[in-house]
Amino acid sequence: MPEETRALQSVARDFARDVLAPKALQWDRDQHFPVAEMREAAALGMAALYVREDSGGAGLTRLDAAVVFEALATGCPTISAFMSIHNMVAWMIDRFGNDAQRSIWLPKLISMEVIASYCLTEPGSGSDAAALKGRATRDNQGYVLNGTKQFISGAGVSDLYLTMLRTGGDGPGGVSALLIPKDTPGLSFGAVERKMGWNAQPTRQVILEDARVGAEALLGAEGQGFRFAMAGLDGGRLNIAACSLGGAEAALDIALRYTQERRAFGKAISDFQNTQFELADMRIELEAARALLWRACAKLDAGEADATMYCAMAKRFVTDTASRVADDALQLLGGYGYLAEYGIEKI
Repeated sequence: MPEETRALQSVARDFARDVLAPKALQWDRDQHFPVAEMREAAALGMAALYVREDSGGAGLTRLDAAVVFEALATGCPTISAFMSIHNMVAWMIDRFGNDAQRSIWLPKLISMEVIASYCLTEPGSGSDAAALKGRATRDNQGYVLNGTKQFISGAGVSDLYLTMLRTGGDGPGGVSALLIPKDTPGLSFGAVERKMGWNAQPTRQVILEDARVGAEALLGAEGQGFRFAMAGLDGGRLNIAACSLGGAEAALDIALRYTQERRAFGKAISDFQNTQFELADMRIELEAARALLWRACAKLDAGEADATMYCAMAKRFVTDTASRVADDALQLLGGYGYLAEYGIEKI
């Protein structure tokens, strides 16, 4: 790992340890979205990691960003994941927006004065994103927007919604991307979803009922939205893999400490060979997952033809591995692993 990347990792790990981890359980319990703490992270440069330097961002590689998100997730995967969404929106505006859009939005996104959400999924279209039904109808005043977006992280709190809507016919070529401010008339939100976990991040529907925006809300040109969405999701897959990896790393650390402290039959349970085998397997699995993640990051950074495939592979393998390691960590704690105060059950 280059020295510069190692320094970034250290800053992110310190922030995760000192700011996120001490409050993560309380945030989850209270369903509190920690905007103030995320703005502290933004002040350290973590809200625009791969926005270009000449646009005010950090100009990092995807590998650098994955290292940062993994480190943040050791303190709270929920908040690290949302930071990755905000970063994706900022990057998409920097990459695909015009000068006016960049000048209006990027300074506020970089500081997180403006918080951003990404709206692609609908009640009837998830993985089949090209089948989305939400529509933006052009008239002489701009666009009239109608539709519902589902499972939107930050909905109701975020100030800006990068939203994929249909401006043309069926299929991917009819999809466009629009920037919709929170105060847009006709924009509303569904109830806060009750979830098994990730309660520090609100999840709601975004509802558009004859909402109106000007023509300047269009990102790029009509019909380019699906391409933008897929480009954003390549990086998004890497980011969610990195967040999962960081959460599993934290779970392993908790399990390691617990097994060293917990005594049975006259000695620490970490002294039992079976426990050592389990901990070793967990470490091996995380290292293997990280290797695939970093390879996928390198391919995306290099613009290689198979980068999209590797991003999808990394997301599938790393998240599955991280989930398994987190569950194994919980099992090592026995009944205590299921208690909120020990920190694993929320991971």
